[in-house]
Amino acid sequence: MSKSALTSPAELFDLAGKTAFVTGASSGLGRHAATFLAQNGVRVIGLARRIDELKNWQSSISADAHIISADLSDRSALHDIAADAAAAYGAPDILINAAGINSRQAADDVTSEVWDLTLNLNLSAPFFLAQLFAKEMKARRWGRIVNFASLQSFRAFPGGIAYGASKGAVAQLTRAMAEAWSPYGITANAIAPGFFKTELTSAIFDNPERAARNAAQTCIGRNGEPEDMNGPLQFLCSDASAYVTGQILCVDGGYTAK
Repeated sequence: MSKSALTSPAELFDLAGKTAFVTGASSGLGRHAATFLAQNGVRVIGLARRIDELKNWQSSISADAHIISADLSDRSALHDIAADAAAAYGAPDILINAAGINSRQAADDVTSEVWDLTLNLNLSAPFFLAQLFAKEMKARRWGRIVNFASLQSFRAFPGGIAYGASKGAVAQLTRAMAEAWSPYGITANAIAPGFFKTELTSAIFDNPERAARNAAQTCIGRNGEPEDMNGPLQFLCSDASAYVTGQILCVDGGYTAK
């Protein structure tokens, strides 16, 4: 959608009336993204495996939301998941691929089962969901895909060979999505979070010394707070980012710059 040079900031960033599908909505940054969007007038479909946690999220927000409990690593279920999402509010305008897994296994210990699960959930599911939703986005000539990359999209961490491989691939997947679909009004970008305290990073934050060391490695001097995601999410999901696509935005306090 083209915007006049006189469009107000409020109009550029407005999300009211949009529909978003958010994976990993039961916890961590996925839950925060789902909550933030719902609080800003977006009809949110939240997906995760744990139904009790999903219901807890649904009841915690003062907005209408639909929940889907399913296993994204089961590729055969994705068509049904997409159909369920579309039945709730219509085909989503926004796809947030936040679900992920990190086994934290050393290279010598990674099994084929863990490898396949990691790539299925972190890489394959975001692509095949986007492929399903892109059809309607193309028809509307408007869509926003926001993948979750990682610091490990750019550098290697101990015990992160499967996770890092998947997240390095997410960065390239994001660029490839942009090449394929941005001519049709769909932008595809990724957020690469720094160190935020979530279930996925609990091993880091359970060690205060390690958490402090990570904070010291940022330019800002602290680890991330969930609210630090709000501005990037608003930008990448709205008309404000209409000419931004194929990019990986590091929301890391300058960790990758230092």
